[in-house]
Amino acid sequence: MKRIALFLLHLTFYIPVLAQDDPVVMKIAGTPITRSEFEYNYNKNNTENVIDRKDLEEYVELFINYKLKVKAAEDAKMDTASAFLDEFRTYRDQQIRPLLVPEGSEEAEVRDYYDGMLKQLDGHDLRLPAHIFLRVPQKSTAEEQEAKKVRIDSIYQALQGGADFAELAKKCSEDPQSAVRGGELTWFGPGQLVPEFEKVMYELKKGETSAPFLSTVGYHIVKLVDCKQLEPYEELKPQIQRFLESRGMGERLAQKATDSIAAARGMTPEQLLDAETERLCAKDMDLKYLVQEYHDGLLLYEISKTQIWDPAASDTVALENYFKQNKKKYAWKTPHYHGMVYYAKEKADVKKVKKLLKGVDEENWTKVVRDAFNKDSVTVRMEQPRLYEKGEHAFVDSLVFKVKEGKTRERKGYPYAAVIGRTLKKGPQKWADINSQVVTDYQGECERKFVEDLRHRYAVEKYPEVLATVNKH
Repeated sequence: MKRIALFLLHLTFYIPVLAQDDPVVMKIAGTPITRSEFEYNYNKNNTENVIDRKDLEEYVELFINYKLKVKAAEDAKMDTASAFLDEFRTYRDQQIRPLLVPEGSEEAEVRDYYDGMLKQLDGHDLRLPAHIFLRVPQKSTAEEQEAKKVRIDSIYQALQGGADFAELAKKCSEDPQSAVRGGELTWFGPGQLVPEFEKVMYELKKGETSAPFLSTVGYHIVKLVDCKQLEPYEELKPQIQRFLESRGMGERLAQKATDSIAAARGMTPEQLLDAETERLCAKDMDLKYLVQEYHDGLLLYEISKTQIWDPAASDTVALENYFKQNKKKYAWKTPHYHGMVYYAKEKADVKKVKKLLKGVDEENWTKVVRDAFNKDSVTVRMEQPRLYEKGEHAFVDSLVFKVKEGKTRERKGYPYAAVIGRTLKKGPQKWADINSQVVTDYQGECERKFVEDLRHRYAVEKYPEVLATVNKH
């Protein structure tokens, strides 16, 4: 498994660092970054569709930070963890295995499927039937079966009297999927339907309607809407291809090719994919950088999660201190409300809920109310406690902000609405009032310090004269 990491290390040095046609734009922790690698990343992250496009100078710094985090992850041996290797190999194989499929394999697969359709038809045409269906379950009593027969016979008599087939199918058929289409099914050939149905369908001429008959599933009256010969291969090819692709044709062919080539070379599929990745990436720089990008992206996520995001989000003491130090930036001009909206079946329960929750921590409100009021039946419904702005919730506007024109709608079965919480006039009182915003901001601060430390830990050399040639050579 460690061969993947070694292979990627080999990729990093594959292009000669002094090659005139691909000069080095910078070195990060001693590792040369060629112009082609930098251009691949810069251009991919600065397309016309990117909202926050960066100029070259700004992107250089972001790229350095990105590579420093990857370097730190590698030094921490995160790229040798089995979970990382498994996920990376899965992605890498998705890129490499399709490239091993011999040319023409998909075409042969589609053709084989078409030939199979011809063989199944065995000289018959395709038929488009409509039916009126009355279900007769296997466990039906004789009386129930007789009742269905009487009903199907009466429907047939109505048809004989000139009633419209489609209208009767919509009203009477017990096959809801076809009933809405006037009983129309789809195109069928031999061997696709229960024998009794198929026999009658092929005995009819276009436009004819059968007498009622019994199959293994119930009574039918069949009308033959249309018939046709199977279309030529070229006409059906796109449709068959889409169908086979939806059934995993690409994956199946890739697996078949991988296993076949590996067996011929006396390798395991894993060894083959390692070798083929190296060979194909040496020929195709875009593929090389795509594989490298996913490798580095996984490491970036892992080190960010373990070194920045998770520790910052779980350090409540640090979050509280960060909030206190930056309280001014979270101030607001209009009042907010932090609390819970709840609905009661009985008016008396409104006061009971407020009394019950007095002194209870907000994060436990829903559990306490649920245990007290909703054990046998739900008498109080609750929304999760959160922060509300004026105009965000009709009941909060009406009950807290006293908005007279606020439109509230009674919750069915729970006519009494109430709120419990705190009005915050100038800003949040504690960091938990704006939990997600404080966590995000603190994570950003931790990331800034982490990158600052990496900048001191690892050497970075930039070559401005080469960077000036990016996308200009």
